[in-house]
Amino acid sequence: MCDERQVAQWARRTINRRTFGVGAMAGAAAACTSVETGASEQAAGGVQHRNVTFATSDGTMDGEFFHPASGSHPGVILWPDIAGIRPAKRQMAERLAMAGYAVLLANPYYRDVAGQQFEDFADFAGNGGWGKVTPWRSKFDAKTISTDASACAGWLMKQAEVDSDRGIGTQGYCMTGSFAVIAPSADEHIHAGASFHGGGLVRDGEGSPHRLLREDAHYLIAISQDDDAKAPEAKTALRSAADTSGTTVEIEVYPADHGWCVPDSPAYDEPQAERAWARLLALYREAL
Repeated sequence: MCDERQVAQWARRTINRRTFGVGAMAGAAAACTSVETGASEQAAGGVQHRNVTFATSDGTMDGEFFHPASGSHPGVILWPDIAGIRPAKRQMAERLAMAGYAVLLANPYYRDVAGQQFEDFADFAGNGGWGKVTPWRSKFDAKTISTDASACAGWLMKQAEVDSDRGIGTQGYCMTGSFAVIAPSADEHIHAGASFHGGGLVRDGEGSPHRLLREDAHYLIAISQDDDAKAPEAKTALRSAADTSGTTVEIEVYPADHGWCVPDSPAYDEPQAERAWARLLALYREAL
């Protein structure tokens, strides 16, 4: 997972033209989609989008819902990374909806703020984002992550656009990689969890995500090469836990750095991001 020092380094780095271009694409995709509360507009590729809110045990969660224009489809909870909901994450949610999924882009910070807080990752890194989100992140533990995942799953299962006879998938990036690993243990409707350059997957204590793998769920754990260099024992612990629980899990260290899957990240690596995206779709085809 990224740390304060890494974010500071990114803040001093000039975003190269490739990353800027992809970020601009994300903004363009978002611009094609209505963001008015309660709105439902036709977007590019036959995808519809609306802002949503629903109750959890700790308050009112907000998010954005993307789905194909017709029919019912497997539900997915997409947790953004540390910089929260923003155009790049909307781009990812819309792309997944275009692949045939009903996607809830959930706000992990709903206990403190609603909606978008940063325009892109450069805004987060360069304008005090770390300090701003630190108190919000302090409220995440196995219990709050579980109750939030269950609330998201419950909301999805009530939507006409979601095929309630099929399982729900969940995916997370950076700090929310652990959300995706914990979620299947929180709700029986969640059948798959995908973690991309996720942080804190192996910790001390019974609440560690790697100790919460569910036997009948499917997992994809994609680890960045720099995270692996910092904690090479994590992948071994994850594999051992998966073998012990008998769960189905794909664990791989990718030849890319932390953040490589996210279009507006300084570490974005398009070829490896596309490979991880293909594995995500394979996971959902198998599990949902």
